[in-house]
Amino acid sequence: MNRTRSAVAGLRSFAILALCCLALAGCSRQDSRELQPGSYRATLELPGGKTVPFGLDVAQEESGTVLYLVNGPERVRVPEVAAESGKFTARMPGYENTLSATVSGEELEGELALVQGDDRILRLPFTARLGETWRFYPELRADNADMAGRWDVTYTNDAGRQSAGVAVLDQRFAQVTGTVMLPASDQRYLAGEVHDEAVRLSRFDGGAVLLYEAQLNDRGELVGDFWSDRGGHQRFVARRNPDAGLDASAIATRLRDPEAGFEFSFKDPDGQVVSSRDPRFAGKVLLVTLTGSWCPSSHDETAVLTALSRKYRARGLEVVALMFEQHTDFGRSAAAVQRFRANYRIEYPTAIAGRKDLQDASQALPQLDGIRAYPTALFIDRTGRVRKIHTGFAGPATGAAHERLVHEFEQTIEQLLADDEAVAVNPGS
Repeated sequence: MNRTRSAVAGLRSFAILALCCLALAGCSRQDSRELQPGSYRATLELPGGKTVPFGLDVAQEESGTVLYLVNGPERVRVPEVAAESGKFTARMPGYENTLSATVSGEELEGELALVQGDDRILRLPFTARLGETWRFYPELRADNADMAGRWDVTYTNDAGRQSAGVAVLDQRFAQVTGTVMLPASDQRYLAGEVHDEAVRLSRFDGGAVLLYEAQLNDRGELVGDFWSDRGGHQRFVARRNPDAGLDASAIATRLRDPEAGFEFSFKDPDGQVVSSRDPRFAGKVLLVTLTGSWCPSSHDETAVLTALSRKYRARGLEVVALMFEQHTDFGRSAAAVQRFRANYRIEYPTAIAGRKDLQDASQALPQLDGIRAYPTALFIDRTGRVRKIHTGFAGPATGAAHERLVHEFEQTIEQLLADDEAVAVNPGS
């Protein structure tokens, strides 16, 4: 009997000790000031109080703490994270923007600092909670409206001005992903959910903050609101149209004198002049892009141009980026461009051509009839003649449109190289 009582008492003591250890472990996790690995539901608050959710994963890798910004199929790796007891600061890859927060157990609270030029910084409140993976709705419904397909979108801003877009949405049960294509760009990877006949989509990928809220009306139209960190608020109406397309002719850039060559001369971040007359460009095919480190579509284009530069450089292609930045100060612009170069491991020249303001940029290159969108790519043959200008860029979120554009860029480069190689072989023809 005494042995039985002793055994029971021992088991009881062990159970109490185990429960205490679990409780202490739970308290330790709740009270921890260390940034804990795992998946978080993160939110940003736009001016006016609209909440924009996105996915945030924290991982410990060989290089240290790494963040991943999650929007549907895209996971943007953020390796530049400075973490110390109770706080962290992450610099967005290729941008000047920073995300900083204090750590309190499973919760993060801080701000996103979006650099918008000179001394203008938009600061958005940031929160995140570990273990929550839902985006807009904690409980999803099985019976929802069908949002998949192609939609004509008409935006109306608060001043009454209208603009067009084409939304391409995919849906799997309640999960909705896709993008909106615009005449010169696209809104990259949007992700969200449908709930009955309402849909919400959002994005934060380091460069921009976007939010859509819409309701399906009795005519089958999506009617709602769109907010962004730069564009403010717009109303929109979307109508299904499997053949929806965009007319980009109004934003096309052209040469004032098609017979004249295209010349430029600007300083790179180290203060060295990059000129169209440089001997390194003599007799080469040039792809000159008018771009900016602050522009998400320019980031997408740069990923393609770095690959094209490596693929065709041995055959005579040179890529040059004329950077139009957010700052009037050359030093700040240079620092932004250096971050951009490092993120994409750019090997081709990048020259700082001026401020991103389209009017200022147009004055910097008077040979053009105007710069209307970033990025804009000029394809120039070995004689210095501009053979093609492409305004804007369709990024990877557009799927087939992106693939067609990359193929078009490659075909143009191949044709210019082939034409010039033929002339070199048969100079008298």
